[in-house]
Amino acid sequence: MALAEKKPHFCLYTSGEEKKNSVASLTVPLDSLPFKEKVAVAKNETVNLHVKSMDWSRNLDVRLEFDLCMEEKIFLQKRRKLVASALKKALNLEQDLQDHEVPVVAVMTTGGGTRALTSLLGNLLGLQKLGLLDAISYITGSSGSTWTLAHLYQSPDWSHKDISGPIHEVRRHMTKSKLSCFSLESLKYYDQELKLRKQEGYQISSIDFWGLLLERALSDGKNNHKLSDERRALTQGQNPLPIYMILNIKDDYSLSEFKEWVEFTPYEVGFLKYGAFIRAEDFGSKFFMGRLMKKLPESRICFMKGLWSNVFSYNLLDAWHSSDPSERCSLRCTQPTAVDVEGDEPSSPVRNHELETYIVTPECGIMGIVREVLTERVMVSKFFNFLKGFQMHSEYLQSKSFCIWKDTVLENFPNQLTETAEFLCLADTAGYIDISYPPLMRPERKVDVVLHLNYSSGSQTSPLEEASKYFSKQGIPFPKIHLSEEEKKNLKECYIFEDAETPEAPTVVFFPLVNDTFRKYKEPANNL
Repeated sequence: MALAEKKPHFCLYTSGEEKKNSVASLTVPLDSLPFKEKVAVAKNETVNLHVKSMDWSRNLDVRLEFDLCMEEKIFLQKRRKLVASALKKALNLEQDLQDHEVPVVAVMTTGGGTRALTSLLGNLLGLQKLGLLDAISYITGSSGSTWTLAHLYQSPDWSHKDISGPIHEVRRHMTKSKLSCFSLESLKYYDQELKLRKQEGYQISSIDFWGLLLERALSDGKNNHKLSDERRALTQGQNPLPIYMILNIKDDYSLSEFKEWVEFTPYEVGFLKYGAFIRAEDFGSKFFMGRLMKKLPESRICFMKGLWSNVFSYNLLDAWHSSDPSERCSLRCTQPTAVDVEGDEPSSPVRNHELETYIVTPECGIMGIVREVLTERVMVSKFFNFLKGFQMHSEYLQSKSFCIWKDTVLENFPNQLTETAEFLCLADTAGYIDISYPPLMRPERKVDVVLHLNYSSGSQTSPLEEASKYFSKQGIPFPKIHLSEEEKKNLKECYIFEDAETPEAPTVVFFPLVNDTFRKYKEPANNL
C-alpha cells in the first residue's frame, strides 16, 4: 500500500506504468498492522489517513484445486446414465453397461469462423441421426465453433430436438444482408451498449464492438443470454457439457513464448495451469487475493462470443509463427537472454522446488526496437485478473500439476507470471494451435475417446499433428500421429489413432473436413 506524494489518498500500485507517474510513495506493510485497531498515517502533516485491518469471514471466492467442481461431478453422474443407454442401443448390446464400463466420449472442435459455425451444426445433426449424440459427455470449442455452442445452449433440451431447426435459423442469418449491421440505428445501438458496459465497470475495447457485430449478424436482436444461463441445459445431464477454450497472453511476448490455457464452462472459468477457478457469473469482476472485491454484472453472451473468437489481439510474431509453425523458435535475437550461472558448478542437493540462478540481459539497441514492433498488440481484450494478489509463485515448482502446462519462457521467473497482472489479456487459440483439446487432457476428466472435428483452413492434419507434438513435449498422454505425405494429399473422411502402450492416452477419431466417398454424388443416394 502506498501514498502518492501529489495525491492525498492511498494508491495500490498495480503496474510499472503507474509507478512512473508517481514522484514518491509512502509504503505501509499490511502484515505489521495491529488487528482491528486504527492506525494513523501522516504525510508531511497535510494528510491524515486511518487504516484498519479486518478479518475476512468468508472462504475464498477463487477455487484453488485441480479437481473438478462439484457441479460437474454431479452432472457426470447424471450424464453417465444417458451415455450407457445410448451406447447400448447404438451397439445393440444385450446387457446394460456398468458404471465403470461407460466410456467418457468427447467432441473436440476447432475454430474456423462461419465455416466452423455451420460445419459443427452438420456434424451434430449426423451424430443425432446415428443415435450417438447422447453418448457424448463433453463438447469443446474455440473461435467460430463457440458461436454454434452458444446458440444451441440457449435451449435447455437442444440435443433432444431436431437440429434441423437451428440449422435453418443459422442459414437464414448467414444468407441475409449484413449491411444492416452498419446502419445508423445499429451504430447507435453499439454506442449505447458500449457506454453501458463501461458504466458497469468493464474495460472497453474493439473486441466488445466485434461481439456486438456478431450479435447483429447472427441473431434477430438483443440477446440477454449469459454463460451461466446454460446450466439449465445441464440440470438433468440432458446435454453434453460445453467447454469454451481461449488463451491468456502477454503484451510483450508472442504466443510461442507465453500462453496459458483458459477454459469456460457454464459452471466455472479457470486456468488449467494454476488450478484456479471462479464461478462463471463472476468472470470480469474484480478480485484480490482470492476475494471478490467488486462484483460486475455478468457479460451478455455476445461479448463472450467476441472474446472467444478474438483473432485481433495477435502481434506480428504471432502472425509469423501461425503462417509457419516450424519458425516458432526463430527471431531469438530479439529476446532477452537468460544465462544459468549455476550451470557449470558442481551439482549440490537442492529441494525440487528451488529455482536456479539466472542473469538476464535485456535486448538493447536495434533489436529492442525490432522486438517492440513485433510484439506490440494493437487491439487487446482486457478483463480483471482473478489471480491478482496471489503468491502462488512461492510454491510454484513444488506442485506436479503446475508442471503439466509449464511451457512459457517465464517458467524460471514465476513471480512474473499471471498473478502479478492487473488484467487478463485473452485471445483466440488459433494463433498458436487451432484446437480445443487441453480441457479434455485434464486427468480429472478421464476422457476415453475424442472425436476430432476439424474445420481449420489450410492443412487439415496440421492442428492434430501440432497437438500431438505439444502434448508429447508436455508429457501428457496422447496418441502419436503418423500420416504419410501421400495420405495427406488424399485424405479419407475418418482416421483412428490410439496408443496401445499408454492406456491413459485417449483414442482419437479424426474427421478432416473433406469429401472423398461421396465426391461424385449430387445428393444422398444419387450418384452422378
